[in-house]
Formats: sequence, structure tokens, C-alpha cells
Amino acid sequence: MKATVYKSTGSWYTVKDESGQWRQARIKGIFKLDDITSTNPVVVGDLVEIEPEDEEKLTAVITHIYPRQNYINRQSPRHKKHQHIIASNLDQSILLVTLRQPRTQQGFIDRFLIVSEMYKVPSVIVFNKSDLYSPEDMELYEKWRKMYEGAGYPVLLISVKTGSGMERVHRLLHHKTTLLSGHSGVGKSSFLNVLLPHLHLKTEQVSLRSGKGKHTTTFAQMFDLPDGGRIIDTPGVKEFGLIYLKRAELSHYFPEMKSRLINCRFNNCLHIKEPECAVRHAVENGEITSERYESYLAILETIEEADY
Repeated sequence: MKATVYKSTGSWYTVKDESGQWRQARIKGIFKLDDITSTNPVVVGDLVEIEPEDEEKLTAVITHIYPRQNYINRQSPRHKKHQHIIASNLDQSILLVTLRQPRTQQGFIDRFLIVSEMYKVPSVIVFNKSDLYSPEDMELYEKWRKMYEGAGYPVLLISVKTGSGMERVHRLLHHKTTLLSGHSGVGKSSFLNVLLPHLHLKTEQVSLRSGKGKHTTTFAQMFDLPDGGRIIDTPGVKEFGLIYLKRAELSHYFPEMKSRLINCRFNNCLHIKEPECAVRHAVENGEITSERYESYLAILETIEEADY
């Protein structure tokens, strides 16, 4: 029978079968997924085929993984040439960020958006903790809002603590499968506790000394939303390592650059010093922000060409 993976703890997976029955499942044999090396063969969001093993204990064996509509991945922290798939079969992703306690860097946001573009997952940037923002923070928020909305990304400003902006979030999640990601400490657990009060997820205060949050989620887990839809909680990420990306492809995942690539003189233009570069021309004219262009250059420098 078919089932959907809701939680992965490494060797065992929590799945819900077609009848709505919850089961604990394990993998049968070794899966080879499209010749892609992955540290985790089965991920939250996967549609799988299972064979019931023990009806009394409600255990099962996963015998097949159906093709994925899409997924979000990152470079494995342990194996640089391997990917770690965070979740699959997504309608959208929410990147929860903050300008205070802790401050999310633009480079982290841009790397997440690149991965979402690579695997065709629409992304929404949600700024949390607006109740803590100073006038200077609000100036920066408005600058980033215009920058990311200009690139085509929806941007929301919320405060989980006060409830400000959460009505729009509820509408956004309705009847969709959404990945929730962000640094530790940005308020993912508190965000989920508002959406699903019965969960009583553990939350941690941000360290005043380091300005960083602590991990409160160990494994990715999907939850059904009461009004329809599903949301996937993920462990806090310190860095978002890119994988399976070539230098010449990077600009394809900046939407404001992608629309101009056809006008570059060279097909393999890296938009650094090449003559008749449409991207650099757009930056000079203010059509592409210098902040996004500088972020592109910084990320370009970190990409190591590999034979994937």
C-alpha cells in the first residue's frame, strides 16, 4: 500500500498509509535514487510503497520510493560531495528570518533561495520578531523587502509573540505542503506552536552572549494543519552549503539576472568583467541591486567545480 513519510529519525520512519493509519517503517535493502549520492535515501514528504510487517505493532517495510515532484537539499556537513535532502514533494517553502536575536545574514537567505530555484520550489521570506525591531531595523527590513520583492519573492513581516501578521500566514499555508526552514533561534518552534497549539514544542531563548539560538528540533517532521495542508519542521541550519551547482549556472537561480541572460554577449558569461554583459549593465542602471549582485559574486567564489 502507499504511504507518506512524516518523520525520519535515521533508521525508522513514521508514515501514514492510505487509510490514515500511522506506522513505524524501516527500509528494505539499499535504495539508489537516480544515481544521486544522498546521505538519507528516504525523506519527509516522500510517497512510498510499504508492506505491513507486524499488524499488532503497526510496523512496515518500505519497498519503493515514488518519483519526487521536487525537493530541497543542502551539502552534507560530513561529506562535501554528498547531498542531504531535507524534504520532498513541496508546494512552497517558508524561510523564517530575523533582524534581531539572531540576525539572519543576506548570504544565508540568498543561498536558500538558490536551492529553492534549482529544484523549482516557490519561496516566501518571512521576517519574524518585528516587535523587537528598532527604527534602524525597520529601515533595513524595508530595503530588503523591496530588494526581494523586486526579484519576485513574497515577503511578510510578522511577530509570532504578538500575533501580528499571522493571519496572512494562515492563508498562505492553506491546503499546501510547506517546508519551514531558518537559523536556530528565529522562532520556528514558536511559529509552529501558534499554528498547532497541541504540539507544545520546546522553545529556547537566544543566547545573549552569542546572539545565536539553540537547536530544538533534531529531525525533520511533517504535521497536518487543522484547516488543510501540511507543514514540515526542520532542524535549525547554521550554513546552507550548495551542491550540484556549476559556476556558469549560478546566475540562472537569481530571477532578476535570469531574465537578462539572453542579452549577454557570451552564453557562458559569469558577469564579472566580460564585455557587453546585460547583468552588470542592469546593476549599473539600478535595475538589479548592488547587494544582490555582490552576494552573487561572493557565492560564485565559493563554488568548487566538481564532476557530479
